[in-house]
Amino acid sequence: MKNILFSIFFILLSFTGVAKVKPSFNIATYNIRNDNKGDSINGNGWGERVTYISQMVLFHQFDIFGTQEGKKNQLEDMKNNLPDYDYIGVGRDDGKDGGEFCAIFYNTKKFKKIDDGNFWLSTETSYPNKGWDAALPRICTWGKFKDLKSGFTFIYYNLHMDHIGVEARSESAKLILKKITEEPKKTAVILSGDFNVDQFNESYLLLNNSGLLKDSYETTEFRYAPNGTFNNFNPGLKTNKRIDHIFLTKDFKVKKYGVLTDTYRSEKENQNKGGYARTPSDHFPVMISVEVKK
Repeated sequence: MKNILFSIFFILLSFTGVAKVKPSFNIATYNIRNDNKGDSINGNGWGERVTYISQMVLFHQFDIFGTQEGKKNQLEDMKNNLPDYDYIGVGRDDGKDGGEFCAIFYNTKKFKKIDDGNFWLSTETSYPNKGWDAALPRICTWGKFKDLKSGFTFIYYNLHMDHIGVEARSESAKLILKKITEEPKKTAVILSGDFNVDQFNESYLLLNNSGLLKDSYETTEFRYAPNGTFNNFNPGLKTNKRIDHIFLTKDFKVKKYGVLTDTYRSEKENQNKGGYARTPSDHFPVMISVEVKK
């Protein structure tokens, strides 16, 4: 009788081990476009767009995602529309609330924030300043997170590289790689952002060919990329250039990759024709679904 009970016990134990589910979640990067008067005059004001951006997050089930260009008021608006989410980050102008953020939003029901911080993309990383030939101060926000179900931990870096400085972008890529190598070995890393360069540029290749990180576009099992990622608020703009990227260490298996070309209809124009197609931002978001390998 004891032998039978022991046999049943080991069978159940073995079955439990086989049935264990690997952690999986959705990651995204989204330049949400800064809140400014010019966009409002042209019908692309933040007040028009914020609802659709928030609904996209919920519909596509972003679990954790990096944003670029968002100012404090924009981030608070999004947080109010996303009750299960919180965010980390500071303004690039003063290290507090001033200027644009590279905030990271995360679903608090799925992740716990363990630690976080910020550094500037410059030779002087600890305070607001412009690096190399950059036109503007540029910041990177990072957070260490734990998956609540599995205990899996990872570090998420989110940035916005300079739109003018060629040297600044190249040196920023090197700086990010240096930061990653300073982490303990086998640390799982996610890097997302608006890199202001496409997939053929030197600073992109520095990251993608580093041996540390790989663009999720290249490693995915399924790809949905009907367009590039910058749309200039023109839903009809066609390009194959991607300037928004999500890089990963080898700890992640990418199941799906998508450039989400969602639009909405403005009721203020062409009402007799059913409205006017608009994009929620001048960038399309990139979303990936990943599974942790271990």
